[in-house]
Amino acid sequence: MAVSMREVDPAFQGAGQKAGLEIWRIENFQPVAVPKSSYGKFFTGDAYVILKTTALKSGALRNDIHYWLGENSSQDEAGAAAIKTVELDAALGGRAVQYREVQGHETDRFLSYFKPCIIPQSGGMASGFKHIEVNEHDHKTRLFVCEGKHAVRVKEVPFARSSLNHDGIFILDTKSKIFQFNGSNSSIQERAKALEVVQYVKDAYHEGKCDVATVEDGKLMADADAGEFWGLFGGFAPLPRRTSDDNVNGISPAIKLFSIEKGQPVPVAADKLVRQLLDTNKCYLLDCGFEVFVWMGRSTSLEERKSASASAEELSHGPGRPKVQIIRVIEGFETTIFRAKFDAWPRTVDVSLSEDGRGKVAALLKRQGVNVKGLMKASPVKEEPQPYIDCTGNLQVWRVSGNEKYLLSSSEQSMFYSGDCYIFQYSFPGNDKEEYLLGTWFGKESTLEERSAAVSLATNMVESLKSQAVQARIYEGKEPIQFLSIFQSLIVFKGGMSSEYKKFRTENGLEDETYTLEGIALFRVQGCGPDNMQAIQVNPVSSSLNSSYCYILHSGNTVFTWSGSLTTSNNQELVERQLDLIKPNIQPKPQKEGSESEQFWSLLGGKCEYPSQNITREPESDPHLFSCTFSNGNLKISEIHNFTQDDLMAEDVFILYCHSDIFVWVGQQVDAKTRLHALNIGEKFLEKDFLMENLSLETPIFVIMEGSEPSFFTRFFSWDLAKSAMHGNSFQRKLSILKNGLTPILLDKPKRRTPTTHVGRSSLPDKSQRSRSTSFSPDRVRVRGRSPAFNALAANFENPSARNLSTPPPVVRKLYPKSMTPDSPPNVAPKAEAIAALTTSFERPTQTMIPKMTKVSPVTSTKKPETNSKETVNVMNSRIESLSIQEDVKEGEAEEDHGPIFPYERLKITSSNPVSEIDITKRETYLSSVEFKEKFGMTKNAFYKLPKWKQNKLKMALQLF
Repeated sequence: MAVSMREVDPAFQGAGQKAGLEIWRIENFQPVAVPKSSYGKFFTGDAYVILKTTALKSGALRNDIHYWLGENSSQDEAGAAAIKTVELDAALGGRAVQYREVQGHETDRFLSYFKPCIIPQSGGMASGFKHIEVNEHDHKTRLFVCEGKHAVRVKEVPFARSSLNHDGIFILDTKSKIFQFNGSNSSIQERAKALEVVQYVKDAYHEGKCDVATVEDGKLMADADAGEFWGLFGGFAPLPRRTSDDNVNGISPAIKLFSIEKGQPVPVAADKLVRQLLDTNKCYLLDCGFEVFVWMGRSTSLEERKSASASAEELSHGPGRPKVQIIRVIEGFETTIFRAKFDAWPRTVDVSLSEDGRGKVAALLKRQGVNVKGLMKASPVKEEPQPYIDCTGNLQVWRVSGNEKYLLSSSEQSMFYSGDCYIFQYSFPGNDKEEYLLGTWFGKESTLEERSAAVSLATNMVESLKSQAVQARIYEGKEPIQFLSIFQSLIVFKGGMSSEYKKFRTENGLEDETYTLEGIALFRVQGCGPDNMQAIQVNPVSSSLNSSYCYILHSGNTVFTWSGSLTTSNNQELVERQLDLIKPNIQPKPQKEGSESEQFWSLLGGKCEYPSQNITREPESDPHLFSCTFSNGNLKISEIHNFTQDDLMAEDVFILYCHSDIFVWVGQQVDAKTRLHALNIGEKFLEKDFLMENLSLETPIFVIMEGSEPSFFTRFFSWDLAKSAMHGNSFQRKLSILKNGLTPILLDKPKRRTPTTHVGRSSLPDKSQRSRSTSFSPDRVRVRGRSPAFNALAANFENPSARNLSTPPPVVRKLYPKSMTPDSPPNVAPKAEAIAALTTSFERPTQTMIPKMTKVSPVTSTKKPETNSKETVNVMNSRIESLSIQEDVKEGEAEEDHGPIFPYERLKITSSNPVSEIDITKRETYLSSVEFKEKFGMTKNAFYKLPKWKQNKLKMALQLF
């Protein structure tokens, strides 16, 4: 669209350059800016143009333009507002969605800008914006009717008993008291939303000083407030039933498509609606009965667009037409509702031309001296993903086999197989209680039977926790940041260990691909740091390589590391760490992209082409909140625009959609049957793809029960803990707040640790601070992760011939001072000697840089032994785990100090002479037993038996956390 500045009203110059609202009123057919102090104040005799600018996560600015028509505004004013809206869109580059808003029939999006409601005032341009002093003795009694569960439409009706009915909610505003009358057929949600209007009326017209009363339909004179209410109407009398709306007959009108030819609508003949019917050089009208869409081709002129808008206005005023919403969309920026009207719509959109058009508009404005900084697309804000969850909790993992689950040892719980399903339970300190995240992980090759069994077992576990746990459903390759940060170091092997996987491969004549130590295996190493790294086994062929990643290739005891040309030293650090877990004690042969050896290519079956682009995960988009109705397997949704915590009603189910994952929030008052289907609701949402974004069915789903909201959910709101802790239905809660007030307990930001150990995302330490096991040099011959003392000790415990080579090697934990925890394993006889040997070899305290994994409490396993080799692995794991330095002190015995000891003054986070090279998440472990008891008032043994959140509170009080 060619834009001439003569066609753009000067009032719109510089508009839409920053996020927020801008409003103009039509005066003498010209837009005049409304002062911000009058935003939300509309007069019934006027027309307005409203611009809402939203800053998106991508860095772009989205514009939505509305023109609002008061019920007493003239048709000429309405036409002028429509034309000025088209001009404003042109000034913004021709990409905004435009909405026609008629008083009393506004869109939910428009009403969301002025929460809780708008109450248009009588009058027009002549009386507008004049502050009229109202004598308190002249207060006019008014009656309003409220409609809507989420967006409330308020209309003033005659103050008469005949205005009342059983279906609506009415607000009677008198001089000294505000009454809310709840019709017997109204819903809890509608009543709760109407209370927000009562609060608005109280604040706006009574300066917050008046009484409030609620009257229930059917309660007569026995109730004092009801008696007073009916007395204002001259006494009680039966209410009439509301007459049916002639405009609503339950029949969807036929959809008609018109092209605009010389300013006139011409019907388009077609068997079905498809995108190919729309020509970029034309404008079209799509008449859907209660909605009329104006589609404007990208190549159309400003005059053609004005003409199409005028045709839509004329169509909406046709005889017998209901109140019509007119929505204008530009080619390439169609709304989801518009696209859903067509049988087929392409999913990809080329918006480069629109960006180019916006640039031309910006250039024109700039030549006129207008600041156009905000008009052009801003650079996207590059944010590192954060888990928003405390990663110092307790983790337990079970492998599902058949219909049973088997607890994994702490050394196995970060090693998954693509052919298996797993259940994980993670407990962590919340704001005032222990919180739980419980979920399932489905490998790509796992069977449907085991996936169903995993969901059933996990659901039972959630119920055993009284539904207080957040339930997650996660697929391999789609893991959310919370999951990766909890596991910190995750290895995914090919094949599977479960009986169902073995059975499936055998019955279908497929080769068992389960990982073996002596076979050829290729691992792609990825992640963003020691607290979030993964090694994924891929096919051992050249095409599996990618220039953006590092890899580990091994064949028996021959090990290669490969660094892509686009990788960094941080990526190579992660390879070193994963080698400690996959192939410890074997020196690798480093390979750099472009200088590989023949042996390397030979193991991969020869050299071939491979990609170089980064395998990016789904980005987090701007969140959307939807109210859900689920019945007989059918899901209906309604979007809540500009949502807040108050929009979450205890009687409803909501979906918070972020593209990369979705949250299903279930209110406390939701019936038990719907609660059981919460996960199905999330799956149905992905299946229906309501936003037409080609959603993956494997997108992570989190099910959250009201009252157990984790910080990675509440971060999307300005969350008030006091509101989430309330009981009762939505109406009762809001009424209590209205009458008694509420002291907010806000969550400004999720709970985090110090920057050096920020949960789920810590930068690699400076080389001067790294332990020997983490420093990287491809030319240095070394045995990763083990000091000489450790190697000598491990040789006494480790019997290579006893290891089951068909399973991954056990994790050998790096040694660092660690106090006894309640889940410490039983004492092993040689441990005291091992500790003595190690402590004498330490010249200084060594900082461990491996991901910290909290051990789970040993549980007496009731699982049946699978094979003798499995027993061997378990014995081997327990031996290796026993090498971790812990204070294995029996209850009542004197505690002994092991490892380095430092004074309290140097361990505090505010110390002027802090200790370096310690595990700063465990500062208390470096206190002597005597000083520990003096500061904490208990022994270390007793301290570690406290819940994690209590431990953290004590540590924070002593400036150790």
